[in-house]
Amino acid sequence: MPRYRIIVAYDGTDFFGWQRQPEQRSVQQDLEEAIRPLSPDGSFVAVYGSGRTDAGVHARGQVAHFDLAREMDPVALRRAVNTRLAPDVRVLAAEVAAPDFDARRSAHSKQYRYRVWNAEVMDPSERRFRHHVSRALDLPAMRRAAALFVGEHDFAAFTANPDRPVETTVRHVYAVEVEGEGPAVEIRVTGNGFLYKMVRSIAGFLLAVGTGKERPEAVREVLDSRVRTARVESAPACGLTLWQVYYGGDGAALRASAGSFPDYAPLPRRGRG
Repeated sequence: MPRYRIIVAYDGTDFFGWQRQPEQRSVQQDLEEAIRPLSPDGSFVAVYGSGRTDAGVHARGQVAHFDLAREMDPVALRRAVNTRLAPDVRVLAAEVAAPDFDARRSAHSKQYRYRVWNAEVMDPSERRFRHHVSRALDLPAMRRAAALFVGEHDFAAFTANPDRPVETTVRHVYAVEVEGEGPAVEIRVTGNGFLYKMVRSIAGFLLAVGTGKERPEAVREVLDSRVRTARVESAPACGLTLWQVYYGGDGAALRASAGSFPDYAPLPRRGRG
């Protein structure tokens, strides 16, 4: 039975998250319903993602895999699935994967991007994908704070649900970058794994630094406390996007999953000029 790997993008505004759940719309369920008619006997096809995204969180580079009891050309597969999906979710690329490929377990690291619109007035075209911050942000202070998150730390103070069982709250963050161009500000967080609402908590604290509510050096204090308090606020879900999942390579030269998809490219222009 062939195994297929897909890259999925979605506007998470109207989803209750990635994971299938009763009486709620999820990305996983939409994909499984779209793929099921491609099964020779119409049987259920389970889709496994590289990780969960919460309600309202978006994805540009979610990776998933599934086994289908028929061989299909990857481009034809992508097109067939997309015709059965709502406009707010799309398979960007597909390929035949190795039999032992696992979208979650094979992943080396992930990058999330938290996007902000930093202006007095929110641009309506950005409202579904950026969090509006009307107070001016001190980007140099945010960058100093961001550097303190890099490395292997216990992120217990930056996870939002202590009732979720996890083996350890230690994670390795490879990079936290703060970029800004005009009102568009972006916080990019790359790491080997993330706790529940960890990136939104990091973003929320960096925004507190940016507005002067917290000092950059306070990052170290909160990390060392290992206790979640009201001092750390989770930034709203609308600003967060799962940007990319990385497979293979190492921390110095990550190889992006999208790079191995030959059909992940714009169509050639027709006509001359």
